[in-house]
Amino acid sequence: MAAYTTKNIRNVVLVGHSGCGKTTFAEAMLYEAQAITRRGTIEDGNTQSDYTPLEQQRGHSLFASLLHCSWKDTKINIIDTPGLDDFVGEVVTALKVADTAVVMLNARSGVEVGTELIWEYIDQYETPALFVINHLDHEKADFEKTLEQTKNRFGSRVLPMQFPVNQGPGFNAIVDALRMTMYVFPAGGGKPEKKDIPAEHKARADEMHNALVEAAAENDEALMEKYFEDGTLDEEDLAKGLAIGLAHHQFFPVFCASALNDMGSGRVMGFIHDICPSPADRPAADLEGGGSKPCDPNARPCVFIFKTAHEAKVGNVSYFKVYSGVLKTSDELTNATNSTLERFSALFESEGKNREQVDALYAGDIGCTVKLKNSHTNQTLNPKGANIKIEPIHFPTPRIRMAVVPPSKSEVEKMANALHSIQEEDPTLLVEQSMELRQTIVQGQGQMHLEIVRTKAEQNFSVQIDYEEPRIPYRETITKMANHMYRHKKQSGGAGQFAEVHMRIEPYYEDMPPPDGLNARNIEVETLKWGGKFSFVWAIVGGVIDARFTNAIKKGIMAKMEEGPLTGSYCRDIRVSIYDGKMHPVDSNDMAFQIAATMAFKEAFPTAAPQLLEPIYDVEIMVDSEFMGNVMGDLQTRRAIIMGMDSEGHYQVIKAKVPLKELHQYSSTLRSLTQGKAKFKIAYAEYAPVPGDIQAKLIADYAAHAAEDEH
Repeated sequence: MAAYTTKNIRNVVLVGHSGCGKTTFAEAMLYEAQAITRRGTIEDGNTQSDYTPLEQQRGHSLFASLLHCSWKDTKINIIDTPGLDDFVGEVVTALKVADTAVVMLNARSGVEVGTELIWEYIDQYETPALFVINHLDHEKADFEKTLEQTKNRFGSRVLPMQFPVNQGPGFNAIVDALRMTMYVFPAGGGKPEKKDIPAEHKARADEMHNALVEAAAENDEALMEKYFEDGTLDEEDLAKGLAIGLAHHQFFPVFCASALNDMGSGRVMGFIHDICPSPADRPAADLEGGGSKPCDPNARPCVFIFKTAHEAKVGNVSYFKVYSGVLKTSDELTNATNSTLERFSALFESEGKNREQVDALYAGDIGCTVKLKNSHTNQTLNPKGANIKIEPIHFPTPRIRMAVVPPSKSEVEKMANALHSIQEEDPTLLVEQSMELRQTIVQGQGQMHLEIVRTKAEQNFSVQIDYEEPRIPYRETITKMANHMYRHKKQSGGAGQFAEVHMRIEPYYEDMPPPDGLNARNIEVETLKWGGKFSFVWAIVGGVIDARFTNAIKKGIMAKMEEGPLTGSYCRDIRVSIYDGKMHPVDSNDMAFQIAATMAFKEAFPTAAPQLLEPIYDVEIMVDSEFMGNVMGDLQTRRAIIMGMDSEGHYQVIKAKVPLKELHQYSSTLRSLTQGKAKFKIAYAEYAPVPGDIQAKLIADYAAHAAEDEH
């Protein structure tokens, strides 16, 4: 395929809830453009986009897939994305580089909750968007209901371009209100015959056409004047006005289709060619730290890697968008993040798993390359001397966490390398070797997401891993003041050890006054790396403890705060005042005072009304109203505090605070309770006291394990 200039490129992403027909529609688009000679099917596992063994085994998209075709004088890059919310990261990466979103809707199900969540990202990127109501050949298809839901969810700017004449099993005709014609498709789909609009549908077509003319006129003053003068707009002016409206998020057209029967895709591609923006028509890309980067083919090359995929026998495949300039084979660019020089030994246009080598890619185009040594997703590459960084993709926060059980001690390093490689490919996966919990913790978007990670580790890296419930990062604190003294004395022949420390411990809070009754000579407040504060007060008078032992005493306290007395968890929000003690001119040393401080803190802690804290998360659930009772009932079993409820269309939005302990495998439970008609997101909120009965059990369990370890 010849290199296409910026103005003749269209980048579109197919998005929508699982089951809306994105992959099948992509096949129809490629077939209509004669990029393929035969349409594949999901059932046969031979589609262009769902080409990985994992996708073929499971029968649905798991990864964003880059395709392309020619339509008239234009190159259309198509990114087919998964519909399952466990793989929303793939959607976010595609929307970052796309210039138009094609939102697929299922005529049987209407606007589903997954589509609404995807729309949040479309809004965030201000991506021009159009809707395609698919599955109009299904016996339960309901175009009118789906159109009405679309208007209710996304506003009055949603305008139908088309409507079906005979939806259902006999579907074969579409009235197009922009072209004012009716398309009648042959059996098996393909190129339709153009016919006059039947009399019984003419009034509706005229009404829709007038609405499109008004929408076009609203977006340009000159067009508005012309509209007032003539009462209408010609085809050229109409296209101009709609293009402006689409580019500025003021117009969202709705099309009809049966992807399975190859009906409607050609008209959508014609609209993409005629009306949808090229990369040159889109706003300049935001840069990290401020500023912007126009899509200028005459500037120096600037390349942004939006996706990295690992392929057997190939290694890493880097998918990128050229944000400016012309990228040519053998060009050398510098990674703006790590200053590594990378050589583009080969450039490819992608057709799923198939790649076609090209000599150059112009600004705005999307392609891929192989064997970049040190460049990964979210990194920008520039010519030497430039330090431009495209604003990175901001991925959604994880919603599920599990602990990884390594197959054996000898394979721990192999497992770590596998997880690191998978994380480079999938930035929505977070991997942490938690020293606090003494576990490897993985966090992802849902149960299925982590299952795919496990399968990748097994198939690509020959590592068997299992998951278990992760430990909870509890925190320990106190709720009242306590005084305590500890004397450390050890004699063993020669020089001994002696130290006596008197301390007061009390709850710390911001702007608290100096300790009552003590002569506070120095007060330090430290922000702890695990959250909360620690205040250390030196209130020694008369030199009973030399100031040179200050650091040793503080170190001894911190040692116990890092392994709290109740459950071994970190301590926080505590003030410790050292107000008295004794030392020996020969036997006192740093180690003695460190031990004395540790033991004094340990023994004082239980007398200060200790309190265990647990992490609490804000949870927002969007659920179909018919399953509201199920979700609320389940939340009650999870110690949730309902913070509020709202409605969006026929969906209910529940906001709650839920302990992290109670969110284990919540994504699977929610999917089961709602038949997949609910989505949720979580974010850390705060630490809060653990209920007394649960605290007592946790302390008892910790003591029992400690006793076992001693034996």
